[in-house]
Amino acid sequence: MKLKKVWAVYFSGTGTTRRTVECIAGDIAARLGLPVQSVDFSRPALRQETLRFSDTDLVVFGTPVYAGRVPNVLLPFLQERVVGGGALAVPVVLFGNRNYDDALMELRNILIADGLHPIAAGAFVGEHSFSRVLGQGRPNAEDMAQMDRFAARTAELAAKLEVAPQNPVAVGGQEPIRPYYTPRDRAGNPINILKVKPKTDLSRCGGCGLCAELCPMGSIDPADVSQVKGICIKCCACVKGCPTGAKFFDDAGYLYHRHELEAEYARPAANEEFYIQL
Repeated sequence: MKLKKVWAVYFSGTGTTRRTVECIAGDIAARLGLPVQSVDFSRPALRQETLRFSDTDLVVFGTPVYAGRVPNVLLPFLQERVVGGGALAVPVVLFGNRNYDDALMELRNILIADGLHPIAAGAFVGEHSFSRVLGQGRPNAEDMAQMDRFAARTAELAAKLEVAPQNPVAVGGQEPIRPYYTPRDRAGNPINILKVKPKTDLSRCGGCGLCAELCPMGSIDPADVSQVKGICIKCCACVKGCPTGAKFFDDAGYLYHRHELEAEYARPAANEEFYIQL
């Protein structure tokens, strides 16, 4: 295949997916001697546009893992506004040190349905959106080195392909895709945090409006950032991005779930890589 461009395409609330996808795509592009272009669909406006690729493209496509799946708020964009055009694809998911469950398989399947050909895939660890402890500092230097090796092998595969592969890369996960992970208390009762929204400490808020700008759902009112008028996906872009620490969650169920995750999944999770067989 005659490739002409590598794309880094991602949704990234707090920056870990962006760093990972751009690292991998940039390394692949450098090894193949190709230009690289980034597309950040984290903001609502871009998700109203259509992304079109061709059979001369290789697309590294990344999303975070939410509750073991691709975030459901992204599905309309991913399923309806991505036109693969026969491009090669590298699905990548970022998970917060718990497990990526079926997210990588789900993303791979979506890209196939969009008309792309996945030749490699990876699940990499990043700091959990809820926490500053779970997966702290990930991706770290060791992770980045593994991403470089992953990119090198992917570039080698792409260079060997004369035509698009008939069979996509096999990845971890389970079909049919399982339901979204449900947080539970120690008695096994589900904890519902779907409607939980961040609060604002107005004594700390400087009124810069950065939280409204960062919100990937456009849910924070820029005229009054204490008001979250739309849905909150708990990406914590506003919490971690606030320069004065004014944004926070105080919901008991949310805090319990965060504590349980930090206690149960303190061990460093491993990244996983997958490649097609030539």
